[in-house]
Amino acid sequence: MMEMPKLSGPGPIRKPIQVLVDPLKRFMLIEAADGAILLVAALTALIVANSSWGPAYLAFWQKDLGFVLGDKLVRMPLQLWINDGLMAVFFFVVGLEVKREFVTGELRECKHAALPVAAAIGGMLVPAAIYLFLQWGTPGERGWGIPMATDIAFVVGCMAILGPRIPNGLRIMLLSLAIADDIGAVLVIAIGYTEHIHMLSLGLSLVGIGLFVLLLKAGVRNNLVFILMGIFIWAGFHESGIHATVAGVILGLLTPTKGFVRRVRLNFMIKRTLHLMQGDHWEYPAERYATLRQMERCARETLSPLERMETELHPWVGFVIMPLFALANAGVVVQMADLAMPVATATMISLMLGKPIGIFGFSWLAVKSRLALLPEGVTWRRLFGGGLLGGIGFTMAIFIAGLALDGQLLNHAKIGIMIGSLISAVLGMLILFTAPNKTEPD
Repeated sequence: MMEMPKLSGPGPIRKPIQVLVDPLKRFMLIEAADGAILLVAALTALIVANSSWGPAYLAFWQKDLGFVLGDKLVRMPLQLWINDGLMAVFFFVVGLEVKREFVTGELRECKHAALPVAAAIGGMLVPAAIYLFLQWGTPGERGWGIPMATDIAFVVGCMAILGPRIPNGLRIMLLSLAIADDIGAVLVIAIGYTEHIHMLSLGLSLVGIGLFVLLLKAGVRNNLVFILMGIFIWAGFHESGIHATVAGVILGLLTPTKGFVRRVRLNFMIKRTLHLMQGDHWEYPAERYATLRQMERCARETLSPLERMETELHPWVGFVIMPLFALANAGVVVQMADLAMPVATATMISLMLGKPIGIFGFSWLAVKSRLALLPEGVTWRRLFGGGLLGGIGFTMAIFIAGLALDGQLLNHAKIGIMIGSLISAVLGMLILFTAPNKTEPD
C-alpha cells in the first residue's frame, strides 16, 4: 500500500482577534461597494424622474407583469414584483445576518450586545415619537415607522470613506446596531402595517414553515426543494395580508448555522483524494469521478447553509436587488414647495435629530447604569457621529413608506428620507472626521 503523503509547511498564524476582524473586513468591502452602487442608482432615478423622460420613467415601473397559474391570473405592477418579490430575498439575507450575529457575532453575548441593542432601541423609539408628535391626527400619521431603520449599506460606505478615522469598536457597534434595528423594522412591518389577515393563507404558510423545518431535520439538502418551499411560503404570506417579505426573514432565521459534514470527515476526504492522485487508480475514470464528487460534496457541506447562502446571495442583493429597488422607488418629482410639506419635514427631523438623540441618549443611559461599556477607541463624540450616520434611512425607510403612505404623501416622505439621510451622512462624517484621535471617553 502506498504511504500517505505528509502535508508540511506552516499555515498562516491567525490571532484570536482576526477571527472577528477578518470576516468584518470582507463584509465591509462588499457593503461599501453596495453603498456606492445604491447611491448611483438612487441619483439616477431622481435625475431621470425630474427630466423630460420623467413621466415615461415612472410609468415604466407601473407596467403590469404576470403569468397564468392554472385558472388564476397572477398579475402585479413591476414595482410591486420588486418590492414584494425580490425584496423578500433581501429580507432573507437580513434574517441570515440576524441569526449569524446572535449565534457567532457581537449579539451572542449580553455584555457585547447591550450597547448596540440599547442604541438600536433608542434609535427606533425616539424618531418614531418625534414623527408621531409632528404628525399626530393627520393623514401622514401612519408613517411613524419610516424613520426607525438604518441603511447599513450607506453607513458602511460612509465609514469606508473615513477609513482609519473610524475605530474598529465603532464599526462593529454600528453594524450590530443596524442588525438590531433591522429586527425592529421587520416587527414594525409585520405588526404595525398588517390590517387584515386571511387565516387560511396564513395557515398554509405555517404548514409550509413546519414542513421546511421537517425537511431540514430529515437531512434534505436539495436547493431546488427549498426554493420551491420558499416560494410556497412567500405566496401564502402574500395572500394572508402579512407582508410577504416577512417570509424571507423567517426562512433566514431557520437556516442552519452548522455544516452537515464535520471537519474531521473533510480532513479524511482530503487525505483520501491526495492518496488517489498519487497512485495508479487516478487513471481509472470511474474511481476518479466518484472520489472527486465525494470530495466536492464533502467540501461544500462542511460550510454551514447559513454561511454559504449569505456569501452567495450577498452580492446579488447588493449589486442587483437593492439598486433595482432604488431605481423603482427613488424616482420622485421634486418641487421646492414639497420640502416644506408636513410629512417631508417630519421625516427629515426624525432622521436628522431623532436618530442621533435616540442612539446617543440610550447608549449614555446604558453605560452610566453599567449595563454596557463603550468599545475601545469609541468616545462620546464619535458615538454621536455614529448616531448621525444612523439617520441614513433610505432602503428600509422607503420600503416602510410604501407600506404606510400613498400618493403625494408617499412622495413627500421619500423626499424627506433622501434629504434627511443626506444631511445625516454629511454631518456624521464631518463630526467623525474632525474627532480627535484619542482613545479615552471624553
